[in-house]
Amino acid sequence: MSEWVKSGWRSKPRVQMPDYTDPEALKAVEAQLSKYPPLVFAGEARTLKKELGKASRGEAFLLQGGDCAESFAEFSADSIRDTFKVMLQMAMVLTYGAKVPVVKVGRMAGQFAKPRSAPVEKVGEVELPSYRGDIINGFEFTSEARVPDPARMLQAYTQAAASLNLLRAFSKGGFADIHRVHSWTLGFTDRDEAEKYRDMANRIQDTLDFMAAAGLTAETNHELGTVDFYTSHEALLLEYEEALCRIDSTSGLPVAGSGHMLWIGDRTRQPDGAHVEFCRGVQNPIGLKCGPSISNDDLKGLIEKLNPENEAGRLTLIARFGAGSVGDHLPRLIKTVQEMGANVLWSCDPMHGNTIKSASGYKTRPFESVLREVQEFFAVHKAEGTIPGGVHFEMTGKDVTECTGGVRAVTDEDLSDRYHTACDPRLNASQALELAFLVAEELSGHPVASEAAVG
Repeated sequence: MSEWVKSGWRSKPRVQMPDYTDPEALKAVEAQLSKYPPLVFAGEARTLKKELGKASRGEAFLLQGGDCAESFAEFSADSIRDTFKVMLQMAMVLTYGAKVPVVKVGRMAGQFAKPRSAPVEKVGEVELPSYRGDIINGFEFTSEARVPDPARMLQAYTQAAASLNLLRAFSKGGFADIHRVHSWTLGFTDRDEAEKYRDMANRIQDTLDFMAAAGLTAETNHELGTVDFYTSHEALLLEYEEALCRIDSTSGLPVAGSGHMLWIGDRTRQPDGAHVEFCRGVQNPIGLKCGPSISNDDLKGLIEKLNPENEAGRLTLIARFGAGSVGDHLPRLIKTVQEMGANVLWSCDPMHGNTIKSASGYKTRPFESVLREVQEFFAVHKAEGTIPGGVHFEMTGKDVTECTGGVRAVTDEDLSDRYHTACDPRLNASQALELAFLVAEELSGHPVASEAAVG
């Protein structure tokens, strides 16, 4: 394989990336970014790779979740805290179900760019370039806002740095105390509509009470009061990624300094394309979204390019097929991986294949479809004798109404109440936690008590 340089992607075909109209302004921003400190460190990325290696063997489980696309306007300490908080709750429930540690990776502190299905958007008779995320252009439907502006990369960096600073404080400063996290979950199961999850929550409480009685508390055991939390985003805007790429002083190898884990989207995974070229050279763990159109040969070529050393934890295959289609595609991909003897972590993204337009005109995702895809993912792995190692959700800690269903039963009519997303519909805090209970059920093999049994 050819020698890798961080700018090598520039000679490859590029898709889903903006054409900046002012090359000098772009160059100035890239020069400035390349002087900034990296947002994450090589040692952290190496530790995450080890943890993902464990998940690929069934010794841990990956929970990846967060915003569809982070926004400059919605940025606040509260929104970071609320998403972090619900991820901690989900991780605790999943740990109880899986009986293994949960690796927590946020779609945060860098998830600013979005691939789009069409290059233009039309409202009435007016046609403008599509919104591609706040790091590229503005959400407002005006010709000025939709011009790609390289200076937005500097604002994205600043916001990512502030987000990481707060996440590190929350992770290590006592906010993540295991007893506090569970008390929030008990608040969710106290509601009548969440009664069927109460039994599992009570069993977790019994375990915590036993640990406390045995002297295991956050005061006596540092690990019960802190967590490791990592960040990830889609490596879409390669000018930003290249500018933040650094050489690790320990190994002498290149590392993406923009986030602990990067992934390549289903629309940008061309084996000879720019995105694969950039990602193959950095040492970070890499995710690869696998949709229905991925061929067995493409998957084989991508695995050979992205993980030539066949290193455990390096490559996560994120399956996203849509409910009802998992059985049509996942078995053939598993077979391809097995024939290669490839080390991969299998994760399920049940969000992107289940987007529909509701009767009220809003883009939404039915909770039942999301759950069904997760269940199909687990069923296929069980049939193939392989390991379902993780889940990948678009979610928020806010009480939004963007996905229908769940115990609090968001309906089509409710969608207009609090529909805040700039791109895709996200699970709200209640839906995300409910999904964690249902995934924990899949992991443990013990069904959540039926409503009849507890009623």
